[in-house]
Amino acid sequence: MAKYKMILDLDTGVDDALALAYALATPECDLIGVVASFGNIVPEEAAQNTLNLLEMLGHPEVPVFIGATHSSHTDHFEVMPISQTIHGMNGVGNVELPTAKRKIESQNGIDFYIEAAHKYQGQLLIVPTGPLTNLAAAIEKDPEIIDLIGHVTLMGGALTVPGNVNPVTEANINQDPPAADQVLRSKLPLTMVGLDVTLRTLLTKKETQKWREIGTTSATKYADIVDYYINAYKITSPHLHGCGLHDPLAVAAAVDPSLLQTIYLNMKVDTEGAYAGRTIGDEKRLNEPATTTQVAVNVDVPRFLDMFMTKLSVFFKEH
Repeated sequence: MAKYKMILDLDTGVDDALALAYALATPECDLIGVVASFGNIVPEEAAQNTLNLLEMLGHPEVPVFIGATHSSHTDHFEVMPISQTIHGMNGVGNVELPTAKRKIESQNGIDFYIEAAHKYQGQLLIVPTGPLTNLAAAIEKDPEIIDLIGHVTLMGGALTVPGNVNPVTEANINQDPPAADQVLRSKLPLTMVGLDVTLRTLLTKKETQKWREIGTTSATKYADIVDYYINAYKITSPHLHGCGLHDPLAVAAAVDPSLLQTIYLNMKVDTEGAYAGRTIGDEKRLNEPATTTQVAVNVDVPRFLDMFMTKLSVFFKEH
């Protein structure tokens, strides 16, 4: 029996697709559902991408839900043009995937969060790799889950490096700063996996070529998807010489926290003005004990990349 139950909250673009595959390839956790969010793409398309990927990867049993369709402080959502450049118009590098036979679940993803928290409690790991709107809405609707959820490992934010939307703001947090502020100020046991560490974990076409050599449909499709992403990085971040494994690192760290070096810090998110979306220590709680929120400041890059390539290569061979 799997030790952990995991929920992914994905705005299914390229690195979300990698996070999904990594979760399925990780025997230490049982992926019990995916909540589709807005961000890299609109939530309905994120949900369909997730369904398509799950079927291609041989796991059509994993349910897919839709949560909030826009941020907590707006009444609509529009995809940022830069997201379309990085992830493609369809979110998965403009690669066509076979359409899944099944449909999106009728239950709202926020209610699924609450139900799972009460059912699995300390066993439950939640990994949001998009905006934190769904999690914030869940804890607002049922604050009791703060004390039930085992751990939240989110991909988002930047503490020691600049943001990727503006000098202080990372893209996922930028989508809904008030929701992120609510989550980071809560007493949820939480680890923020931000650009501080994810931009150290880079994939190149040497690795995607290894997937091509496997020859299965999933390996080839993922190689095509990620090569698009790598090409986009050549335009947006040529100094990196590869693409960041943002979302899969969060999944890996949720199951194996020893991959990260973290500090405990009472965090906040600025919600207004020029610094809206900035993730930073809360000066008003600076002298209070920091016991629940950790921020990743370093990562064991060689061990993670070895785990990532080994797990996915074996998984792609079998699927």
